[in-house]
Amino acid sequence: MGTFERKFFNASTDFTTIGSGSLGGKANGLVRISKILEQNLIPKKFPGIHVSIPRMTVITTDLFDDFIHMNNLQDIDLQDLPDDRIAHTFQNTNLPPRIVGDLYALISQVKSPLAIRSSSLLEDALYEPFAGIYETKMTPNNQFDTETRFAKLVEAIKFVYSSVYFQKARDYFKATDHCLEEEKMAVIIQEVVGQRYGDRYFPDIAGVARSYNFYPVGHARPEDGIVNLALGLGKSIVDEGIAWSYSPAYPRANPPYNSINDLMKQTQRHFWCINMAKIPVYDPIRETEYLLKLDLTEAERDNNLKFIASTYDPESDRIYPGLAGKGPRILNFSPILQMGQIPLNELIQELLRIAEEAIKKPVEIEFAVTLDSKKGLPARFGFLQIRPMVVSHEKVEIHPDEMEGEDVLVASENVLGNGINKNIQNIIFVKPQKFEARFTREIAQQIETLNGIAASANQHYLLIGFGRWGSSDPWLGIPATWGQISHAGVIVESTLQEMNVDLSQGSHFFHNLSSFQISYFSVKYTGKYKIDWDWLNAQKVVEETDFVKLVKLSRPLTVKVDGRTGKGVIKK
Repeated sequence: MGTFERKFFNASTDFTTIGSGSLGGKANGLVRISKILEQNLIPKKFPGIHVSIPRMTVITTDLFDDFIHMNNLQDIDLQDLPDDRIAHTFQNTNLPPRIVGDLYALISQVKSPLAIRSSSLLEDALYEPFAGIYETKMTPNNQFDTETRFAKLVEAIKFVYSSVYFQKARDYFKATDHCLEEEKMAVIIQEVVGQRYGDRYFPDIAGVARSYNFYPVGHARPEDGIVNLALGLGKSIVDEGIAWSYSPAYPRANPPYNSINDLMKQTQRHFWCINMAKIPVYDPIRETEYLLKLDLTEAERDNNLKFIASTYDPESDRIYPGLAGKGPRILNFSPILQMGQIPLNELIQELLRIAEEAIKKPVEIEFAVTLDSKKGLPARFGFLQIRPMVVSHEKVEIHPDEMEGEDVLVASENVLGNGINKNIQNIIFVKPQKFEARFTREIAQQIETLNGIAASANQHYLLIGFGRWGSSDPWLGIPATWGQISHAGVIVESTLQEMNVDLSQGSHFFHNLSSFQISYFSVKYTGKYKIDWDWLNAQKVVEETDFVKLVKLSRPLTVKVDGRTGKGVIKK
């Protein structure tokens, strides 16, 4: 890292700092992986693909302290205010004078999109990583005059600062051993990896790769890892959990699906990009102010699907790599993964291996890729983030006979986690007879109320519901935040015929789940194992709402999870 000398793209180093404090977890991780790649990655192995950390400048944590104190924000009880009030309060402040000149000099040179990203002290820690808890603001930064670009940069920095106090962050702190006063925020100002297509800017591929797979299928082993790929900005993966998932050891193998129609329902239908046109609504306290969510037809019009899509031919009932024919497009990245037009998978495997060996733990990386529109290569691979993963290696044996019987409440062959837990004596569950996807937001709020009862008694509980927990799309599951389920010790998702979605291992929610070592059971509506709802409804009710019940058991449950096989059982 070098000190920012009022240069950005023409600086002598890719990483510079404004301030003298900490870089925060995210920025420190990028600096570390940059050195690791410089020492271990052999560029000649992947000709035509340039691997780098996108250029960035970090505003260090000491300037966050200055900002809070010079605006007397420490004297305001922010914890009682809603997010919009907090954000507006921060927008009506001033940045420390000693950084204004540096920021103005930076923005006067840069007229391409920037990502203003959080990098707090606690972010990306091993057991409490704060993944996706704080805000990122992407700006087009293409306004003609420097003053306007500067104003937008300042707004974005204040927005990231304010997110330290948002409800999502406050809720997350409830689930950790930390208090809000410990947190300090650094801010990363970073170029966005992507290309401009008319009034839109985005990468051809966004991805999340893990060196350990909690749900291997087919011949894949957990240590073979898993990769999630999507078109456009990575928001589709880390927030919405929508992506093409595959094992890097078996890139040609499709994920399991019941029918082609089922496959098309689960693959990406929309993509996120930066809006380079005039922004219709000024809204500095909204993360997606400068973003657009568009249909895939928009990307095909710009010739962005050539290397990532396949086509379904209804007449033959087959899927063909590429864009031949006029059938529905499926983003399965088969031109790259099955036909090998670009050695992207081989590069991802190498990066995971290098990072895991250096950090001595399984890792998760986020990246973005741009491709040559005609040949695919040359390509750019932007390394955006690295986090360590928590993987337990405790040996747990589950005999097949244990998975069935009158004493079994829940069993599954698709379970995240590892270990034995005999400390759960409360259960919060969504009433199956009352559940409808249109009520998922209300259900999340009612769970929060019952979670508060458990939290006040400092008691962990088993949580049972339908669809994907933590989904940003309420039609795919219950959009609960970490604070709303802060005392859940074990979680069960039960899929439904109309809500049959796979858990996304690339999402921020999933990363936090594994880091807190919370066992997560996935019970398929078509599977052989069922939830014993009759027994649940016969238990002593502590509290009940329209959609949710909290019950207390006469003795604790026994939860056993074998992380090697993905099997788990919960005994009454």
